[in-house]
Amino acid sequence: MKLTDEQWDLGHLHDHLQAAAELEAWTIPYYLSAMFSVVDRSTDAYQLIQSVVNQEMLHLQLVSNIANAYGYSPVLTPGAFVYAGQNVPHLDFKLDPDNPIPQFTPFSAEIGPLDQPRINAMCLIEYPEWDTGGKPDFQQDVTDYGSIGEFYDALEYGAHQLSDQIAGAVNQVDLFSAFYRDLPTMIVRGVGRAGWSEVQLLIDVIRDQGEAAKAADAIAAPFRNTADDPDAEQSHYEKFSQIRGETLPAVYPVKDPASYTPEDRKRQSILIKDFARFTAAVSELCSGRRPVDFETVMVTLGGDILACWKSGVTPEFTPPSQPPTGVFA
Repeated sequence: MKLTDEQWDLGHLHDHLQAAAELEAWTIPYYLSAMFSVVDRSTDAYQLIQSVVNQEMLHLQLVSNIANAYGYSPVLTPGAFVYAGQNVPHLDFKLDPDNPIPQFTPFSAEIGPLDQPRINAMCLIEYPEWDTGGKPDFQQDVTDYGSIGEFYDALEYGAHQLSDQIAGAVNQVDLFSAFYRDLPTMIVRGVGRAGWSEVQLLIDVIRDQGEAAKAADAIAAPFRNTADDPDAEQSHYEKFSQIRGETLPAVYPVKDPASYTPEDRKRQSILIKDFARFTAAVSELCSGRRPVDFETVMVTLGGDILACWKSGVTPEFTPPSQPPTGVFA
């Protein structure tokens, strides 16, 4: 049967869930790099980006739980993390009816310090889908969505249509419930259509935290971080817009790569090695297993990124020759 906006199949839903995992995971090194480039860790910019990174990890867990409930474990490899030009995985901003690109130009999807191109890109990534609640546009090619909101509208539509395929408590993992004491659940327990309310809840958490669904709406109280978020009611888009509207904090100066020393190259190599460990841990998370020493892996990764910036070296997460991988690479 030819797929249409009326009829999805399970394979197409799996494709969207893979893409969602890739997009959520892709943002983590991108945001981390900008955050650790800031010299003063007490600044609002540093604290706000840190809160967003923490929620992107949560979103990756929630996407994985949804995917596993539908019989699919997302697959992530170092090659899925490609940072080049203006290419953000699975989004094409110019397709958004509002065309936000002129408002957020220049922007760059390449790893770099917190500067105007990077904060503009962050705003674009989290840009709200202003017309939510209606029937979403259907895209056979999931790189054709104009915003993350439109993408999740479509994913929700397909997941609801196939809710009789929900397998229940299969490969579910919960690392973050201590930070969200008001959230009823972070996993899917129900089988078939009985599990749909839980799937929808997890999608709503991602949508509300990311773009607040209707732009300037505050995050719904049950979806707010109750532990360590300085602005728990603000969406990612609002947080990034706040940073963009203020004077950007001082960042570490960056060297020309042509002047890198052997020690500089060694720092990059250490980061690449430890990022492979991070990717392996994330892959365990995606398959419903609790990664061993996950907190240690995250701390080590952050330390590697900071060491690069302090030496004037732009972080790299994969070898230069690493080919892109993943279903939609």
